[in-house]
Amino acid sequence: MRVLDLFAGIGGFTVGLERAGFKTAAFCEIEPYAQKVLNKNWPGIKIYDDVRGITAERLAADGIGVDVITGGFPCQDISVAGKGAGIEGERSGLWSECARLIGELRPRYAIFENVTNLLNGERGDWFKRVLGDISALGYDAEWHCIPASAVGAHHRRDRVWIVAYPNSDDGRGGDCSEPLGWQSRMESRCSGERQPIQGASEDVADTYESRLQRWIQNGIAYQEGREVEGNGCAPECGAGWERHRNGYWATEPDVGRVANGVPSRSHRLKCLGNAVVPQIPELIGRAIMETENDYNRV
Repeated sequence: MRVLDLFAGIGGFTVGLERAGFKTAAFCEIEPYAQKVLNKNWPGIKIYDDVRGITAERLAADGIGVDVITGGFPCQDISVAGKGAGIEGERSGLWSECARLIGELRPRYAIFENVTNLLNGERGDWFKRVLGDISALGYDAEWHCIPASAVGAHHRRDRVWIVAYPNSDDGRGGDCSEPLGWQSRMESRCSGERQPIQGASEDVADTYESRLQRWIQNGIAYQEGREVEGNGCAPECGAGWERHRNGYWATEPDVGRVANGVPSRSHRLKCLGNAVVPQIPELIGRAIMETENDYNRV
């Protein structure tokens, strides 16, 4: 599936989703240094510099097709470290451009990331706005709080991840009598009581979600060398993870925060601070691909 990576930064979303089998169609990134990183690592991939200038017509004119939209939209107005302008703020208000592009492009999936304060800000009104916009476009959504430490990082970096998909068309051109999201497709395949992820009560918003959380559980367990008690809801923890375990770190990488003589050190640190942890979109991407494969087998 072809991905339009909004607010791409240095390509964390793209690294993870390409590991899961997705293909990058185009980037959108406004920062010149991050653009240099993208050009170096993904030569030939179109980079738009302003999300407000991307339209369905412009993408079509450039020969770019899109199946998936991703984006860690700006958090400055949402983060507890900011001034609390909220989802209508100058920076975080660019969420409205994400919603606009969902409406114009009608992707099969849209995946967004932001700080967890999005859930709580202004007593939950910020998140209600995001979910309301998604719903008004005819999409369902599920969301989970996943910290970087859940995939082996030695820091918390807790973030909310939102996955949206059409609730009537199912993104495949055929009308459905009922919405067919991940939950309903998985319910028909699962039997027995679903089990929460071990230790997830503090880190995961909905510990009884089926598809995505089971994938995350298996991935983390495999890295830790544990076996997972499953009920058929998720792929077995084995060969699939063996092929991709090298994508996970054994120790925290040395980013040279106080090293002298590192070229563009301040730019590098800013980009690292803004980047998503690629291992998490990889897990989400694999859940999506497994869901797509299940649909195609029916």
